[in-house]
Amino acid sequence: MNAATPGGVPAPPKPMMFSNARVHHGHFTISGMHAGGSDAQGTYEQAVETFRRIELLAAECGASLDDIMALRIYLLDIDEKGEVGRARAEVFSGAFPCSTLVEVSALVEPQLRVEIEAQGIVGSAASQ
Repeated sequence: MNAATPGGVPAPPKPMMFSNARVHHGHFTISGMHAGGSDAQGTYEQAVETFRRIELLAAECGASLDDIMALRIYLLDIDEKGEVGRARAEVFSGAFPCSTLVEVSALVEPQLRVEIEAQGIVGSAASQ
């Protein structure tokens, strides 16, 4: 299944180049999301917007944030990891997803500070 792009989540720039989200046999993957096209400026604000978009896409896959098992976070400045951590703590509770955070030299748009990918299993929160 190729999940639809819900309101508030920009569609991929060229249709058929990639999917924002996919789900297959209950496993879902959300492409790297970011705050592009929003007014979010700082790393914290961009992370909050990014997690909002991830939540919308997870719902399109039939999942909730608590069903997310793993995150991959790409950050322009590793010294800003606390800002991403603060946003993540506002989104997740209980059993946090597994997570990787790496510093990168650039993201797809020059104003972006953070990009996040997510993977999970629909309904897995119920068994935690």
